[in-house]
Amino acid sequence: MAEYRSVKIEAGRGGWGGPLVITPTEDKPLIYSVTGGGIHPVAAKIAELTGGEAFDGFKSSAKFEKIACAVIDCGGTARVGVYPMKKVPTVDIYPTSPAGPLMMFIKEDVFVSGVGPDQIRPA
Repeated sequence: MAEYRSVKIEAGRGGWGGPLVITPTEDKPLIYSVTGGGIHPVAAKIAELTGGEAFDGFKSSAKFEKIACAVIDCGGTARVGVYPMKKVPTVDIYPTSPAGPLMMFIKEDVFVSGVGPDQIRPA
């Protein structure tokens, strides 16, 4: 059985939302990186500090119910709202605010943006 720890993630410069406290569990171990370039450094740091499993969401897929948080690189259309709509804590590396057709689901308690490695620390 893995030992999981919590991290606190705050909005970076020009960002919005949060802070989020992320704690993976046995049921939700995945730090889901959906940035198109493998495991993003933000996802890698969250996984390292929490004991969660960094997962490349472009190479493979997982059920929403398995995701502790999703790390995205979306400027305001689809991904920016899909994960919050499914109640998956969402960490956007871009400094975006609620926008797009799913903006009604983007709330401060499930979304934070403008995040770089410096905005992640043990909780």
